[in-house]
Amino acid sequence: MSDFFERKKQELGVELNKIQKKAVTKTEGPLLLLACPGSGKTTTMIMRIGYLIEEKGVQPKRIKAITFSRASATDMLERYARFFPGLAPVDFRLYTAWLFKSPGILICRRLLDDRGRRLEPPQQKRLLKDIYARENDEPITDDQLEELVSFISFVKNKMVPKRKWKTLDEPFPGAIDILTVYEEFKENHEPRLVDFDDMLTIAFEALDTDRKLLSKYQKRWDYVMTDESQDTSMVQHAIVEKLVENHRNLCVVADDDQSIYTWRAAEPSYLLKFRQVYPDAYIMKMERNYRSSGTIVSTANQFIKANKLRHDKNMFTDRPEGGPIVIRRLASQEAQLKYLLKELSALEEYGNVAILYRNNSSSTLLMDELDRLGIPFYMKDADNRFFSHWIVQDILNFMRFSLRPERVDLYSKVASKTNAYWSASQLKQLGRMQPTKRHAFEEITLAITMKDYQLRIITEQRRSMDALKDMKPLKVIQAIRRDMGYDQMLKSRAEKFGMKLDYLQQILSTLEQIAEPLPTMMAFAKRLKQLEEVTRQAKTEKADDMLTLSTLHSSKGLEFDRVYLIDLVEGIVPTEEDADDPALLEEARRLFYVGMTRAKRHLELLSYDKESRFVEEVRRIALPKMKKAETFNRSATKAPKTKITVPHNPDAVSSTEELQVGAQIRHRVFGNGRITELDDEKVGIQFAKEHKEFLLEICLQYQLLELV
Repeated sequence: MSDFFERKKQELGVELNKIQKKAVTKTEGPLLLLACPGSGKTTTMIMRIGYLIEEKGVQPKRIKAITFSRASATDMLERYARFFPGLAPVDFRLYTAWLFKSPGILICRRLLDDRGRRLEPPQQKRLLKDIYARENDEPITDDQLEELVSFISFVKNKMVPKRKWKTLDEPFPGAIDILTVYEEFKENHEPRLVDFDDMLTIAFEALDTDRKLLSKYQKRWDYVMTDESQDTSMVQHAIVEKLVENHRNLCVVADDDQSIYTWRAAEPSYLLKFRQVYPDAYIMKMERNYRSSGTIVSTANQFIKANKLRHDKNMFTDRPEGGPIVIRRLASQEAQLKYLLKELSALEEYGNVAILYRNNSSSTLLMDELDRLGIPFYMKDADNRFFSHWIVQDILNFMRFSLRPERVDLYSKVASKTNAYWSASQLKQLGRMQPTKRHAFEEITLAITMKDYQLRIITEQRRSMDALKDMKPLKVIQAIRRDMGYDQMLKSRAEKFGMKLDYLQQILSTLEQIAEPLPTMMAFAKRLKQLEEVTRQAKTEKADDMLTLSTLHSSKGLEFDRVYLIDLVEGIVPTEEDADDPALLEEARRLFYVGMTRAKRHLELLSYDKESRFVEEVRRIALPKMKKAETFNRSATKAPKTKITVPHNPDAVSSTEELQVGAQIRHRVFGNGRITELDDEKVGIQFAKEHKEFLLEICLQYQLLELV
């Protein structure tokens, strides 16, 4: 045994600590390995596999390693090949790949031959859209569709019997009815339709009812390892139990403090009951953190102890204390954004920097400003749904109609979102009307019989619409919200369909902030198109020198020298729903903990308005060290000013007088280009492969430009 570890130390430079070595050599029987953030769990798992093969003579094909995330599976494959280049490959699989490619697909294919046809995700969504529209006489929104798909997956992964569906909390009113119709349609379809989550329940049912089939798969492996098991669902745990019940050589690697997917049916409580399932289980804790500074580790360790439903662990590190955690409460979301831009502009490298947030909606404004500033960034989970959201499309259609008032077809798309109280039959008539040369409202009053109060409202709407074409886009959005009754419509729809009003209003607020510096509605529409393309590129194009933007959920498994956690506001982190439910509040705290432990050396917590309770918890924990370092004040007005060091460039352009259209220019990040447009606020530059616009104030302040 000692020869194995000494040999690997000499061959690879890898030296395990005492607990890691014990986890490697404890190969027989059930083992629960609780691994704190940055504790080297992947290295330990790979060394454990190598030990089984090299020291115990186990054939690689007799070992099954299962992981929850694609990134983790890739990391394991690469590290195994690097650590043990002479060994045959081991079967590393995602849970989904394991069930549907090998061997589970054989189980499911056998049953599907008798039971039906696979319903692919796009087909599933189309079917759910149709059912929702029939049930509600209203099209489903993208957000509701995602909630519905997640809800269906949750029900099946939790193995909730149909008789108990009515007791579940719905994501929105009527969701359980839609689930019921959806399941009945699939079951009665010829051939029967089976969705992705049905495959899980079918695999379990097959193993549970067919002893011959179960025995066949139990004999395939002598050792099973599952990674990220805090994110595993009840049905997945049940399948694993079936497969190992003979030899019981199961190693479960998990951290219940990083379980952040219960809304996707993850079952972290399973880890607390592990000995109930496996009475002879050995439980080990890998508590040493190799990633973060002493300050970050000790603060995060104390912070997570506020949760009650967890295995008690004491994360520690031998790394230096490092600097204090920086806590800043800014005056507003806009002030937070400006602070971030100043911080980032002072950095010369972005590759080891991340900005993390609870919701993808936080990224849109940030992305807008980063793009203007010319800071390259990668978005871990970029989401283009913002630009296709019905609210965004409504605002654009209002704007289009104000510029083309004969387009009755455009008005028909937003008529139900106004304060004219259109009936369903009137809206159908509107939808059939075609544009003419006359003003749409003239055509509407001739074609549709309306009440007197509707005629008065239409007259007022025409006056308001005609005034929009001379306004800047920010004023246009504000007028639509105020004069067309759009805000009132949002409120009533949120109540009717169970939508989150704060989220809907945040979309409008984001649109207003994007619109604020722009001169025309055409420029606003163009900017949204540009940002949609920027979002697409930010997800597909990644370079080592790029800043990372990510939701807290998608940041798990990542690490950065410098991390900014933003929008740490009550109602966001935690949400109102989290605050009302002790279990959800514990998960929200775990999510915050995941964000904190992504940072190696520098961690900043940024808030505005009503500061998150979690920030206050961290403040109480870290206050003595922060006072000592004189880096913290309780109010934003008393907070010390941040000193921003701009890399000195003696050749940088220092005034707008030095610039002119047609001049050759060099941008610090994007390289050489030619000025194509210039005004008091911004400069447009054509680079070799793309055209970009930048705010002049930022370019001059941070010495980003120089003449060629």
